[in-house]
Amino acid sequence: MLKPLKLFLCLVFIIMLQVSLLPASLEDPFKPNLLIIFICYLALRGGNSVAGALVAYLSGLLHGSFSGFYFGLSGISFLFIYLLLNKVSDQLYTESIPLITTAVFVATLVDALISLLLVALFSSESAIYLIILSNMVPHAIMTALITWLFFSTEQLFRKRFAL
Repeated sequence: MLKPLKLFLCLVFIIMLQVSLLPASLEDPFKPNLLIIFICYLALRGGNSVAGALVAYLSGLLHGSFSGFYFGLSGISFLFIYLLLNKVSDQLYTESIPLITTAVFVATLVDALISLLLVALFSSESAIYLIILSNMVPHAIMTALITWLFFSTEQLFRKRFAL
């Protein structure tokens, strides 16, 4: 019971950071997507795949409602990323910091590519393609850097304070 409560509080904190503090302090291509980090963590280190998939989809819908982008697009891409990572998580050493950093980097690129594909299929706007393509790599690098920084610090605190 304690782990779901911790994950819920972490999700609330991440959403508050994602929608209030980060847009005010960072420019667009350099804003990390903290929800993708959470989804990758949940897929690689979480247990229940049905509850995790529901959390991934609902957090994507929440992200879409605050981002101003097409509603539901993040929900679909977050769900796809979660299912893909959860499927391969049994064969991987999920405590590895380089693994989760690489997974977040690839997941951020996959999120952008899924968004690009779905916008190309269901929208007639052509200016959005250039925005997605130009922001894709800096966004992925920044998100991976924040992931590495967070999990390295978390591992250091865990060893130092024997948590």
